[in-house]
Amino acid sequence: MLKDCAAYTILLSKDLDASRRFYHEVLGLEILREDPGPDVEPRIVFKTANGRLILSKSTIGTSDTQTQMAWIVPDIRAAVADLRARGVKIEEYVAPDPVTDDGVADMGYSWAAWFIDPSQNCLAVVQPKD
Repeated sequence: MLKDCAAYTILLSKDLDASRRFYHEVLGLEILREDPGPDVEPRIVFKTANGRLILSKSTIGTSDTQTQMAWIVPDIRAAVADLRARGVKIEEYVAPDPVTDDGVADMGYSWAAWFIDPSQNCLAVVQPKD
């Protein structure tokens, strides 16, 4: 059953105002709904091409440093250039992490680049190698 169902990502946000600015104003995602509380957990729902991204208010955020969400892009270098033009800092990594060159790592099966949101969620853009 689940193989035929859409899925969405939920990220934790310690500061919904900062997250709203980052995802809406910087990344350009459309806001579908905001639930301010108190009857519903405070959250912001953004539209993505194939689903939803939900930012849920959290007092502690995430302590995980692994990639929390990734966008599949047709051109990794163009995506990195666009993010940088929007003021997004692209992470640089050295061994033993995947080594980046101008922000992009060759993962063997894809190219990838990472950036961090205001609540320390690790996000990525990925270009599969066809």
